[in-house]
Parts: sequence; structure tokens; C-alpha cells
Amino acid sequence: MIAPAGLAGRTLFITGASRGIGLAIALRAARDGANIAIAAKTESPHPKLAGTIYTAAEQIEAAGGRALPVACDVREEAQVKAAIDKCVERFGGLDIVVNNASAISLTPVADTDMRRFDLMHQINARGTFMVSKYAVPHLARADNPHILMIAPPLDMREKWFAPHTAYSIAKFGMSLVALGLAGELRGQGIAVNALWPRTTIATAAVENLLGGKEMMRRSRTPDILAEASRRIFLKPARSFTGHFLIDDSFLAGEGVTDFEQYRVDPAAPLQPDFFVPDDPPPPKGVRVSTE
Repeated sequence: MIAPAGLAGRTLFITGASRGIGLAIALRAARDGANIAIAAKTESPHPKLAGTIYTAAEQIEAAGGRALPVACDVREEAQVKAAIDKCVERFGGLDIVVNNASAISLTPVADTDMRRFDLMHQINARGTFMVSKYAVPHLARADNPHILMIAPPLDMREKWFAPHTAYSIAKFGMSLVALGLAGELRGQGIAVNALWPRTTIATAAVENLLGGKEMMRRSRTPDILAEASRRIFLKPARSFTGHFLIDDSFLAGEGVTDFEQYRVDPAAPLQPDFFVPDDPPPPKGVRVSTE
């Protein structure tokens, strides 16, 4: 099967798409003329977090796509099922699912509140599992169906767990869903892959939790993940599945050579993200700080 030349007319269901990485992926697809269901909790403006499902819908439609803002807490089974059903009813089918919604708390075990532990696992691992579960019957009817997790490669080393065990378990839980589903769905021709950034990405989480304005300067924009995602979705689903991809290495393999365009501040050293393994190395010309 030959993958389509673009995303025009294809339908994406993206969790956590009201801002950040999820919104960037949506906007890139919208420029192709895609249909996007924005599945997120934020219906009213938040004092510290820009964007709602409605402002995201406005941006998507301004970019050339069709939008369906749908309030959805990925912890709630009824809401997830209803959101996917609304998406299929509105657009006539479902082609792509992006499991982007995630919660983070960078605390050691002794300082991790169990309610926060539960929240991370309910959103990250369980939410990803549940969204995928209810999407599969619809994806099975699509011409080139993809599921994408914004989740890291399964690099099981102590250094990724020791500082924040609860978060690491929850985030790698998303990766484990990708690993299992890729094998489970290969025979049905549904691609399941994971994508992760080599560097920190300029999002509200980075600004609010990881180091403020300085860390934002050392980050890349969400556009790098948006471009990588689009190229993944254009791959033939039957042959491109089960991959754990690092954004710039994947794009370099696609012929991209200009990574400076994604830097927030070209004068600031790039900050490596969590969970990035040593292999594959950065593309030629990319330097990530080791400090």
C-alpha cells in the first residue's frame, strides 16, 4: 500500500491538544487540510496555562484544518469513549491517534504524594492504553492508520529512575503500551510508534517545572515534533511500525539538515531531555550540552 501524499482529509484524535506539543502537531496537520479532534480538559482559561480547546480549534481552522473541540479527561472511560465516538461521527472515521496527554512530578519516592502518583499513572499509562483501546476498532477501517505515543525509548537505566521514580514509571508506561500494541496490531496493519525529543521542548511544563525562562532558552520549539509526527503519519502503516524514534535523528533520516530553525535561542546551549539513550547519536552539526 502506498501512503497518501499529505494529510488532507485525514482525521486525527489528539489528546492534550489545547497547547504545547499536541497543539503544534495539530497545527502542522491542519496546514495540510486535516480534521482534528482536540481532546483535552481545558475549557476555560487557566491562569498559568495558555490555551483552551476552543482557542486551539480557532487556530486549527485558521491554519486550514477542520476542528472539533471536545472536553475529555483521559482518566474517565466514559469521556474517552464519547470523545472518540464524537470524532468519528463528525468526520466520518478516524485515521490517526496521538497520545500526547501526560502528567509530570519530578519528586523522589519519599516526597511523592500518592495522589500525584495515581494522577500520573492514570493519565500517562492508563490514559494512553484506554484511548488506544477505544480507537482501534475505528482505525481498523482506515486506509493508513497510525497510533503515535509521545513517549521515550525503553532505555532501562537507573539514572532515568532514581531522581523521580514515580514519573519515570508512568512515562515509560506509555512506551510499554506502544511496544505491546505494535505487536498486537501489526497483523491488522495499524502502525504504532513512539516519538521523543532529544532536547527539552519549549512548553508550559518546561517553563513552570523545569527551570523557567532560562530552560526555555535552551529548548527547541514544539515544531520539531510536529514535523516529525507528520512524516511518521505519511509512512505506510503496514511497514513502518514498532519504532521508538528520537525527533532529530528521525528527521535527519528523512533528509532534514536544518535543525537551527527549531531553536528558541540559537545562542543558548541545547538542554538534553530525560530518557534519551546514547544511540542514535545527534545528527551532524547538532550539539547538546553535557553540563
